[in-house]
Amino acid sequence: LIAVGCDDSTQTEQPTEHPAEQPSEQAAESITNTIGMKFKLIPAGTFLMGSPATEEGRDDDEHQHQVTITKAFYMQTTEVTQGQWKAVMGTEPWKGQGSVKEGPNNAATYVSWDDAIAYCKKLSEKESKTYRLPTEAEWEYACRAGTKTTWSFGDDEKKLGDYAWYQENAADIVSEQYAHQVGLKKPNAFGLYDMHGNVYEWCHDYVGENYYQQSPEQDPQGPTLGRFRVLRGGSWR
Repeated sequence: LIAVGCDDSTQTEQPTEHPAEQPSEQAAESITNTIGMKFKLIPAGTFLMGSPATEEGRDDDEHQHQVTITKAFYMQTTEVTQGQWKAVMGTEPWKGQGSVKEGPNNAATYVSWDDAIAYCKKLSEKESKTYRLPTEAEWEYACRAGTKTTWSFGDDEKKLGDYAWYQENAADIVSEQYAHQVGLKKPNAFGLYDMHGNVYEWCHDYVGENYYQQSPEQDPQGPTLGRFRVLRGGSWR
C-alpha cells in the first residue's frame, strides 16, 4: 500500500473516487503528516504509459500510449509500514502469517484492497486531508519519474538489486524471505522507494484487459466495473 494525499481538506469524499486536488503554486516539495508518513510532490505531466512490443517480459495488456496527468499530487515516499498501519487501524493483519518479519519500519502486508480503502478513509479523518490510492496511471507516472526505460533507473537488470528487494536478493535466500524495511534501497528520480519490489502496491483501478487501448488520454481512472483491482510494483518474491 502506498498512500496518495492531496493538499485540500475534504473529509466527505471517498478517498478512491476522486483525483487529487491541485496543490497550490506554493505547495511544498515534501510534507510529513502527524504519524511520520513522508510525501513527495509529484508534478503534473505527460508520459508514455505501457511498454514497447519489443520489451522482454512484456504482457499483452501493456499497450503503449500517451497519458497526461493534469494535476500534481503527493505520493508517500515508501510503502505503508507496519508502524503506520497500526497507528491508524490498531490491527496487525500480518500477525501469524508466513514469510513475515515484524518491525515498525517493515512494509505492512496481508492487506486487502478493502483494507487499504479503510486505511485511507481513517487516515483522511485523522489528518483532515484526503488520502486515497493512486490510479494505475498515476502510479506508473510516479514510478517512471520521467524515464522511458524498462525500469526507472534504466534498462540494465544487473542494477535492479540496488533499487529493489526481489527474487535474487530475497526470495532465493532463505534468511531474506519476507517484506523488508522500507527505504533501504535507492529511490527513483522523484524520491520514491521500493517501486520495483518489496511488496505489491494497490491501485484504485479495476483490472481491464483492453482498457488502455481506448482509455482517455487525460487522467484515466480505469474501467468502471471489474472483478479484480490493480496491483503494481512487484514484490520480494
